[in-house]
Amino acid sequence: MKFSMPQVGLMPKVGGLGALASVLLFATPAFAQEFDTGDTAWMLTSTALVLLMTIPGVALFYAGMVRKKNVLATMMQSFTITALVTVIWTIVGYSLAFTEGGAWVGGFSRFLLSGMELDAAHELAGTIPESVFMTFQMTFAIITAALITGAMADRMKFSALLVFITLWSIFVYAPIAHWVWAPGGWLRDYGVLDFAGGTVVHINSGIAALMAAYVLGPRIGYKRENLAPHNVGFTVIGAALLWVGWFGFNAGSSVNADTNAGMAMAVTQIATAAAALAWMFAEWFMAKKPSVLGAASGAVAGLVAITPASGFVTPGSALLIGIIAGVVCYWAVAWLKPRMGYDDSLDVFGVHCIGGITGAILTGVFATAAIGGKGFDGLVDGDSAQIVTQLVGVAATLVWSGAVSLILLLGIKATIGLRVEEMQEREGLDIALHGESIA
Repeated sequence: MKFSMPQVGLMPKVGGLGALASVLLFATPAFAQEFDTGDTAWMLTSTALVLLMTIPGVALFYAGMVRKKNVLATMMQSFTITALVTVIWTIVGYSLAFTEGGAWVGGFSRFLLSGMELDAAHELAGTIPESVFMTFQMTFAIITAALITGAMADRMKFSALLVFITLWSIFVYAPIAHWVWAPGGWLRDYGVLDFAGGTVVHINSGIAALMAAYVLGPRIGYKRENLAPHNVGFTVIGAALLWVGWFGFNAGSSVNADTNAGMAMAVTQIATAAAALAWMFAEWFMAKKPSVLGAASGAVAGLVAITPASGFVTPGSALLIGIIAGVVCYWAVAWLKPRMGYDDSLDVFGVHCIGGITGAILTGVFATAAIGGKGFDGLVDGDSAQIVTQLVGVAATLVWSGAVSLILLLGIKATIGLRVEEMQEREGLDIALHGESIA
């Protein structure tokens, strides 16, 4: 029998079975399972696609939006985070996120990945080896941390970034991943639907980015000097890599090469295209010109919004989710951001947090048993309570990630400091921090 991520352990409408699944979790490597080569091949491909989203996807997407003097420093952040989070995930992150522990966090049975033999299995992994499932989830932890750096661009100390990402991955990402995805996690048992990371990845990184923007303060010259992107072409290439890689992100979250994965891929493409056009036309109407950066940002907004819904909605619903997300995220960047007074350099909050919230709520509206299976239904199937359940998941993620991120940032600021010196910021982080330049 094959299991998919949204079907195993979530069980929002079935009470005691979720607890039973938690008890059975990690009877490994004794957990008997016949691995499927087709499923394993698809998940190896999906894992590579999700890693592609960070390096080079996010690296190029962000590097194109900063000034020339900070391009290498921005790319260095994504590249180093890929290495750093890999090590953290290997040592303790995976164990805290996906092993049996409690409702709030996992245990240490996979500390340093101990016990993960060639034939080790995990309940959520179904017909693929646990090593593949672990690496797939590792790429999610990597990109979530990398996304936050967009709010810190041009001004954060590299040493402070490494300390923050280390602590954040352990105390924020791992617990929230456990809440939402691990059998026994309290949001999973509560019935929150998040197929591929609307809460775990996007709301989580987006609210952390907002806290970073407030604590760091604005860039020198913000609203006074020209801080225009260095190379929008880089950004478009990065957005295109994100778009392609996202098929591994969403369709891969089925953890099977099956009809569920096929539908997740289809709705991802549809919502992304709709959001890119919606942002473009909204900007065309309001600013009189459709920008290339706007179209790319709209596509990312659509990718973000469809992420939690991708295993639960029809193509028609995906089209509506994309249109709504494109307009809402454009509003967040063009109208909300100036009024909140923060300098989120690369609009992580406006695109990822607002887009993630939009997608999470719309999942409660458009989720249907016809796609997700029995028990996975929302307002369109007559279950209006699912919207309230989704709001609980949104609120819990905002509160925990926002509060802990703020505490970590303030603690680092009070000890080693968060921000580079003014002279270094004016010189540019490429030379000041890394002694290199693209020129």
